[in-house]
Amino acid sequence: MHLSDIIIVLSRPQESGNVGAVCRAMKNTGLSFLRIVDSEPLDSTQVRTRAVHAEDIWEHAEHFSDLPQAVQDCSLVVGTTRRRGAKRKSLNLNPLELADSLRGRSGKTALVFGNERSGLENTELRSCTLTSFIPSAAAFPSLNLSHAVQIYAYELFCALGSEPVNSGRSALDQQAIALVVRTISESLALLGFYQQPGREEQEEFLQDMIARAGLSAREGKYLGDIFIKAVSLGLKR
Repeated sequence: MHLSDIIIVLSRPQESGNVGAVCRAMKNTGLSFLRIVDSEPLDSTQVRTRAVHAEDIWEHAEHFSDLPQAVQDCSLVVGTTRRRGAKRKSLNLNPLELADSLRGRSGKTALVFGNERSGLENTELRSCTLTSFIPSAAAFPSLNLSHAVQIYAYELFCALGSEPVNSGRSALDQQAIALVVRTISESLALLGFYQQPGREEQEEFLQDMIARAGLSAREGKYLGDIFIKAVSLGLKR
C-alpha cells in the first residue's frame, strides 16, 4: 500500500476552516484524496484561506450523500473514535498501530472522521470495518478535527511514504465483500443455521473480518464457493 491508496473521509463537517486545515495537513504528508459526506454548506473562501497552497485538494474533493456510498470502493474502512462500547467494533488501533498494519496491504483504505461536535455516530461506524483512536488525557480527550487528521497523516507518511510496490494483487472492496457475505449468509440460512436472532450481527462481523483479511477476488470467490458446495451437499442428505 502507498499513500495514494489512502482516502480521507470527513463525515458531516460543519466548520469550513477545519476542512481547509485538513487539506493543508493532507498536502504536508503526501495525501491527495478527500471525500466529504453530507456536509452543511461550506464557505469555499474560508476553506481556501486555511488550506494555504493546498487548494487543489479542496477543488478535487468528492462529495457524497451518505457514508456507505463514499466508501463502497474501499477494501478497508477505518472509523476514528475515542469512545468505546458494544457497537463500536472489537478492533481498536492507535495511529501508529494502524499505519503499521497497512504495510503490505492492497486496495484502497478510507480513514473516516466524524462531525466536529459529536464524532462518528453508531450508524456511521457500521460502515467501518475497524476503529482507531488517538491516546489523549482523560481530563480533555477531544481533539480538533484537523489536528486529528494531522496525527494520522504523519504516521501514515512515516509508514507508507516510500515508493509504491505493485504486487499485482488487489483486495476486495466493500461492494465485493458484501457479495461474499451475502453468499455465506444465504448458504447458512438454507442449512437452517439461523434459528435464533443474530443474522445481521453475524453479517457485520463477517464483513469486518473479510475486510481486515484483505482477501483478493479469487480468494473471495473460493470462500463463497465453499459455502455453496456445503449447501449442495447438505440438501442432498
